Amino acid sequence: VVSTQSTGHTPPPNNKMTSQKAPLLTLAPEAAPLVSAAAASVAPTPFDSSMAYRNARLEEMGSAPPTMRKTGTTICGVIFKDGVVLGADTRATEGPIVADKNCEKIHHIAANIYCCGAGTSADTEATTAMVASSVELHRLATGREPRVVVALTQLKQYLFRYQGHVSAALVLGGVDDSGPSLYTVYPHGSTDRLPFVTMGSGSLAAMAIFEAGWTEGMELEAAVDLVQRAILSGIENDLGSGSNVDIAVLQRGKTDIRRNALTPNERRFRRDGGYAYPKGTTAVISDTFTPFARAADSDDESDATPPANAMQED
Repeated sequence: VVSTQSTGHTPPPNNKMTSQKAPLLTLAPEAAPLVSAAAASVAPTPFDSSMAYRNARLEEMGSAPPTMRKTGTTICGVIFKDGVVLGADTRATEGPIVADKNCEKIHHIAANIYCCGAGTSADTEATTAMVASSVELHRLATGREPRVVVALTQLKQYLFRYQGHVSAALVLGGVDDSGPSLYTVYPHGSTDRLPFVTMGSGSLAAMAIFEAGWTEGMELEAAVDLVQRAILSGIENDLGSGSNVDIAVLQRGKTDIRRNALTPNERRFRRDGGYAYPKGTTAVISDTFTPFARAADSDDESDATPPANAMQED
């Protein structure tokens, strides 16, 4: 309960430049005990820690705090003399389960711009598809080839708006009038521009390869070999990464997408004739059968029979 108290100062009626003091805020007498009791229970601090005390109290009551979903991927990119090389593994996981052994993590943004995605696959696909559509509309409106920074700005503004709740960690690369560009975009909207980048759960293993082997002004084949070795390092050292290696080579005026450039984990054994399971292997709990014609006839009869009151009125 708050009451306002005037300062008693009356400004001149015609002098707009004279400053006027703001009214003072004072507590009503009946609210003072409540405020003093609340202030005594909280340690003095220059910051508002009320939510921290609330969360601690909820944990004491048995409420577990929410946890982030663990995802797995190794994506990376490197700038070489004439363009950009992007790389990604092809394993999609659902917790401890491998959901897809050969998914695509290199997404098309424009003819000269591609993007690797790590995080929740639905978020990465939807985010990159939305930005690709917007960049294409921008190209049609301006009549010029889109710049990489256009896609970067749209991605980071969209992700920042959702404060990390859109789980999309991206490696954006492309070639435009300003030359090759390579960026990382974090789920909260922050960005980096570097000559070589890695992201995902296997990023540390891939970064070790980059830091040991990258040199400025690399040739195309040396850059492709470096990216392949970096992705293989993530595949071999991270459980969330696996299967094959995808490569995208972006140069001025041309793009080369090398799907399954390396397949180090091919299936080596397949049983001839497949697997045949005898009838009854899976237990049947219940079994009911209703012919469709009988069900349709019963519906028609119920629709054709008028209610009893309607027959009496006729």
